[in-house]
Amino acid sequence: MEQQELIPHLFRTEYRKITAVLCKLFGISHIEIAEDIASDTFLLASETWGYKGLPENPVAWLYKVASNKAKDYFKRDVLFHQKIAAQISNSFTGTGEIAIDLSDKNIVDSQLQMMFAICHPSIPVNAQIGLSLRILCGFGIEEIADAFLTNKETINKRLFRAKETLRIEKVKIEFPNKQEINKRLEAVLITLYLLFNEGYYSSSQNIPLRQDLCLEAMRLTHLLIQNPSTNEPSINALMALMCFHSSRFEARIDKKGDPVLYQDQDTGLWNQELIAKGMYYLGQASQGNEISKYHLEANIAYWHTVKEDTEEKWEGILQLYNQLLQVEYSPIAALNRTYALSKANGKPEAIIAAEKLKLIDNHLYHSLLGELYTNIDNVKAVMHFKTALKLAKSVADKTIISNKILELSVQSN
Repeated sequence: MEQQELIPHLFRTEYRKITAVLCKLFGISHIEIAEDIASDTFLLASETWGYKGLPENPVAWLYKVASNKAKDYFKRDVLFHQKIAAQISNSFTGTGEIAIDLSDKNIVDSQLQMMFAICHPSIPVNAQIGLSLRILCGFGIEEIADAFLTNKETINKRLFRAKETLRIEKVKIEFPNKQEINKRLEAVLITLYLLFNEGYYSSSQNIPLRQDLCLEAMRLTHLLIQNPSTNEPSINALMALMCFHSSRFEARIDKKGDPVLYQDQDTGLWNQELIAKGMYYLGQASQGNEISKYHLEANIAYWHTVKEDTEEKWEGILQLYNQLLQVEYSPIAALNRTYALSKANGKPEAIIAAEKLKLIDNHLYHSLLGELYTNIDNVKAVMHFKTALKLAKSVADKTIISNKILELSVQSN
C-alpha cells in the first residue's frame, strides 16, 4: 500500500484504538486530550514518513509515538498530573513513568468499556451514538451529520454537551453491571449498525464501498458476542445481517471500481462462507422470544442472498418490510419496501406507494421512481433520474444515475 493510502487507512483502523486506550487511562473527563494525542500522532506520521520513508512496522511506530506523547503530556502538565496521578497509580512503572498498555487485549477491553461508558443514560441516545461514532469509530463530523441527516454545527454542539455531561456525571470507563448493560445495549447496537452502513453505502466519500468500516463493525460486534454479558439474540441478529450483506462485497464493485446494482450482480461472486456464517448467527439469534428490527433486517438480507428471482423471494421480502415498518418506521425502509412491492406485485402498484412517501429531497427516492417509471413512462423516468443526479452527493451514486439517463436516452433515439 502506498504512503498516501496507508496513513488514511491506519487513521481509520488505529486512531480509535489509541483514543480508547488513552481515554480509559486518563478518564472520561479528558477525552479531548486523548483525541489530541492521537491526532498529533498521525500528524507527525504524515510529516515524518514523507521525508524519511515508511517505518518497518507502521502500526508499532504509531503506538510508540502515541505512548511517548502521552508520557510527555503527563510530565509537563503539572495540573493534569495532580488530578489523575492518584487515579492511575497502578499504571506507573518502577521508574515512576506512566505505562501505556497498547496490547491487543487492553485495546479490545478499552474499546468495549468506552462504548458502554459513552452510551450512558445521562445523555440523549442520539448524542451517545454520535460520540461513539466520533471517538470509537473515527468518523468525521460531516460523516456523523450525514448519518443523522443534519448539519455539522448541530453535531458539534451535541457532542460538546455530551462530553460535558459525562464529565459532570463522572462516568467511569468500565463494564457496567448486567442491568446497566441491558439499558445501554440498544445505543451500542445502533452505533455498530450505522458504522457498518457507512461502510456498505458511503454517503460522504467518493468510493462506493468502505470495507474497512464494515469489517471494524463486524469485529466489534463479534467481541460483544464473545462476551457472555453481551451475547444477546439482537447482537447475533446484527452479526447475521452484516455477514449476509458482506457476502456480496465482491459483486457490488466492477473491475473499474464502479458500483454494480443488485439486479446486475454476478451471483457467482457471492461469498458462500459468509452466507453460511450469517445463517449460523441467525440461528443463534432465534433463541428467546425477542424479534428486533435486526432480526427482520437480517432475514431481508438473507433473502437477498437467494439467487433465484422468484415470486416467493420477493413476497417474503415484502412481508418482512411490512413487519419492520411496524416495529420501527423509517422513510428509507418504506422506500426499500416499494422496490420489493414492484417485484412482488408490479411497478404500477409500487409507483403509487412510492409517491405517497414524498421524499422529494432524497436522491434515492427519485432514483427509485426513475427505475419504476422506466418502460412505463420514460419521460418521467428521465425527469426523476435528473433530479436524483442533482441531489446525489457521492461519485458512485452520480455514476449509476448518469448511466441510467444514458441508457434511456439511447432507447429513445
